This record gives sequence, structure tokens and C-alpha cells, in this order.
Amino acid sequence: MRRMRRVKILATLGPASQEEDMIEELARAGADVFRINMSHASHDVLRQTVERIRNVEKRLNHPLGILVDLQGPKLRVSTFAEGAVHLVAGQKFILDSSETPGTIDRVFLPHPEIIENVSVGDRLLLDDGKLQLKATKVGNGAIETEVIYGGQLSDKKGVSLPDTLLPTGALTEKDHADLLEGLKNDADWIALSFVQRPEDIIDVRKIVQGRAGVMAKIEKPQAIERLEEIIKLCDSIMVARGDLGVELPLETVPGLQKRMIRMARRYGKPVVVATQMLESMITAPVPTRAEVSDVSIAVFEGADAIMLSAESASGQYPVEAVTTMNKVAIAVEDDANYRGIIRAAHTEPEATAADAISAATRQVAETLDLAAIVTYTASGSTGIRAARERPSKPIIALSPNMRTIRRLSVVWGIHCVQTEDAISLEDMVDRACVIAYQEGFARPGDRIAITAGVPLGTPGATNMLRIAFVRQDGAGSS
Repeated sequence: MRRMRRVKILATLGPASQEEDMIEELARAGADVFRINMSHASHDVLRQTVERIRNVEKRLNHPLGILVDLQGPKLRVSTFAEGAVHLVAGQKFILDSSETPGTIDRVFLPHPEIIENVSVGDRLLLDDGKLQLKATKVGNGAIETEVIYGGQLSDKKGVSLPDTLLPTGALTEKDHADLLEGLKNDADWIALSFVQRPEDIIDVRKIVQGRAGVMAKIEKPQAIERLEEIIKLCDSIMVARGDLGVELPLETVPGLQKRMIRMARRYGKPVVVATQMLESMITAPVPTRAEVSDVSIAVFEGADAIMLSAESASGQYPVEAVTTMNKVAIAVEDDANYRGIIRAAHTEPEATAADAISAATRQVAETLDLAAIVTYTASGSTGIRAARERPSKPIIALSPNMRTIRRLSVVWGIHCVQTEDAISLEDMVDRACVIAYQEGFARPGDRIAITAGVPLGTPGATNMLRIAFVRQDGAGSS
């Protein structure tokens, strides 16, 4: 199952797509990684879904990544005596600590951490930003506000705080239990929601201990303020544009998306662009022109992966949504302007042997018009470095570790193959040539570039570049 594109596709599984046959259809249509959203999935559903994905992986003989997306702290108002109220601009409205049902004048806010940390002048956004309040007085267990933008407010609607840094971490008790269950079921990636500070990543890393990749979802203004620190600490980021667009002015989100993609690439961290990419395909078999442009921009900018949410989880056309995303990505990567745009965002390698080898490999492969770049990678770091260079030639990552291979399924341009560690330099060259030939990347007479670390099998020690000929029997000579 060789993909004809470099950018990867994440598909969220849900009621419309959690059966094994549908998962296989989505994988054949182009899904590389499957997301399990713990906002909606129980532990039983998680276990069952992982088992089905692994069954499909075995049948297709193609690695599939699994992303367990933690819910994060959900902040909500309580209930109203009549189910809903209608707030009007200019009126006073209080959020307080009294558990009595809400009225037109007040409502219970079951989050003391909000009441304790909101300052006068801070904004409170309700129901995905549809209503906006401004704090005018804080104290005595209540926040007195003025309604800036009114509308209907009903039971259990969400509260967003774009101006307030909460002292609580991003990991709730539910998240902790879900995280342990995800690790128990060998999830490849754990996505942490509502990250505010670098310490949130450190807390999760202490629990994960390298058993999965940690993906930081960037969806709060507080995370933007400390973006570089967060990117350095995590293994990958997700540009979660939905919540980001609620708490920040919508017109700033495209620029932030570009900035995040470039910064993540500079630090060699895969970046996923998510939310509302093909939103209309929840109910329609074809997307809007604007949605196609939106997906195209993410691909042109060099994102590692693009994600489907409700489109594949609960929509009426999950397979069509993946197929559309696949076709758009292929068309963009075939565009005459694509290489120039990708090259313009190129980042300089760090002053390490592994980075220098990766940069040299891209240049050699393109100058000599090699058929492919083959990289031996134990931990995955060499494969990620090769992808960061965004070469025009295919990248084949070889690893004995299935966990590494599945984790690399979210990384741009990498075709992963599980193979035993080479026992000698000659075996290394032969193995690389045979796999490049068998996987359809090279023909007899072609040349490939091979990178590895010597001594062989040493994680993170890439220090060698070889050019090899693929012989008639598929083996190689250098």
C-alpha cells in the first residue's frame, strides 16, 4: 500500500466508522492514522477499536498509527430553572458558587478555579464564543459581568477564558485514567487537550515514559504565548483551529497556523492541522471550494498531516471525505509551485552529525536524481530528520521496532517498513536495496541513498551516508 502523496491523513473514528470493515475502507482510501476521541469513547470502545485497527493493519500488511485524544478540562456552566435564558447586550449577569438553578440574572459555575482567577476586564466566552461576557467585579465567590454579545444560553454550555491563565493542569482525573488505558492498549500517540504551559507536557511525559509520542494540542492563547517552549518539550503538535478560533480573533488563526507549522518543522516535530477541514462533507458527498483551498494551504505549507474530525467520525460520507482529502493532497503535491513553496520554508540543520547527514542526503539524492532515500532508524529520530528536509525523493524508513514504525505514520513523506537490524555494512546495503525494489520505489540499475548509524543499531547516532546501486536481483552494491 504505497501512498502517492507525502502528507499524511488522520481520520477520527466514531459511530459512522468504528466497524472493522469501515476502518479497512478508510485505510484503503488513504487514512494513515486513526484518532480515538476520549470525549466520546469509553474504555471498552477504546479497547475494541484498537483491536479492530490492528486486525486491519495485519490484513493490509501496512502500518497504521493510533492517536488517543484526551478530553481535557471541560469548563461548563450549570443548569437553568427553565432550561435556557436569553441574555441581551448591556445587562448584568453573575456566575456564582450557589448550586441553585440559574435565572436570567445568574447561573452556578461549578469551577472555583475560574472564580478565583478571573480578573476585572477578562472576557468569558460561552457556547463556543456565541456569547461574550466581560468581568466587571470579582469576589465573594462570584464573577459579576456585563453581557457584550448576547443570545440564548442553555444548560451545560462551555466556558472559554481567552484572558485567564488557570492554575490547574491540562490533565484531569478522567484524562489520567484514559491515558493509562491508552498506554495499556499500545496507543502510538497521546494528544493532550487545552495545553496552557510547558509544565502540562512535563506532567504527561512523566506518566508516558516514552511508551507513546506526546502530541500537544495548541488551542489556547496561553499556549501561543509559550509556543516555543511547548514545542521543544513535546513530540508533535496539533493546530486545533476550532477552539483556537473561539478564543482568538478568527482572522489571526491562518497566520498562527503558518507560524506553528514553520516552528515545529524547525525543531523537527511533526505538525497536524485539524478541525473543520472538510466540514460540509458531514452531510454532503462533495466539499465546498473554500474547504478544498483550506486543505490545499495546509499541504502547501508543509504540514506533516491533515485531520478529519466529525467528517469521518459521525458524518454521512466518511470514505468520501478521506478520498477527497487524498485527491486534494496528491493534486497539490503535483502542482508546479509546490516544490518552490516547500523549499522557501526550508530550515537550516542544527550543528549535529545526524542533522548534517540528513541535509547532505537530501542534496545528494536530488543532485544525483536517486530513486529513494533509505534510512535505518531505531527510535524514529533519523526518519523525522530526513522528513524535516522535505526532499523531493521518497523516504523509506527501516526499523526493527513496530512501535517506531507506527509512530512514524504521522510524519511527512515516510514509507515505513519493519525489518531486522542489519548485521554488517554489506547486509545494510543489500537489505536497503531489496526493500526499495520490493516496495516499488527503485528498479534494477537505479541508485539509492542510505543513511544509518555506525555502530549499527545505535539509536540517534546517524553518522553515515552511502550511495548504492540496485542490481538485477534486487540486491545492492555501493
